Amino acid sequence: MEPTGMGKGRVEAFSDGVIAIIVTIMILELRTPSEPTLRALLKIAPSFLSYLLSFLVVAIMWVNHHHFMHAAREVSARLLWLNMNLLFWMSLVPFVTDFMGKNHSQPFPVALYGLDLACCSVSFLLLRAELVRQCRDLPELAEYHSKVLRKNAFSLFLYLLSAALAYIRVEVAYTIFIMVAASYFLPEKRLAESAG
Repeated sequence: MEPTGMGKGRVEAFSDGVIAIIVTIMILELRTPSEPTLRALLKIAPSFLSYLLSFLVVAIMWVNHHHFMHAAREVSARLLWLNMNLLFWMSLVPFVTDFMGKNHSQPFPVALYGLDLACCSVSFLLLRAELVRQCRDLPELAEYHSKVLRKNAFSLFLYLLSAALAYIRVEVAYTIFIMVAASYFLPEKRLAESAG
């Protein structure tokens, strides 16, 4: 049942387009050095590493969003608005990536990066809660989504912690970003199989 009259394919295609633009904006923010030397290239290393981290984070979000959309049972107005909420916070990733890359040792840009990823996590939490609601008549599938929802909540906690710890030591915040990304590296295979 699709009360909005919009298929999952259209929602996924729109989301894919927005995410592709996000990645494009991130790479356009990388500027080549003015001098053709290794030393000049090393000066932009923090911006490149920020881009690399964000590319990985956005790629993980895209893969999990893909599996999420295949698991959704209906395209409701609620799902559409929750999806738009996620895309809004994701659209800020190029900005916070560039800000952090240019100010990699300063706590505020690093904390802001963590806060944006926390907002993305909240968005995924809300979308996952919608999946739990849609699957309430299938206890096994609802339990699976509830389990993943708890993992999303823990990621949210870590991102909020990274924002606070950035003011103590930015390296700890970077470690948290990498750890959370690593925990989501593999797609949700069981979810894809259950939805199939």
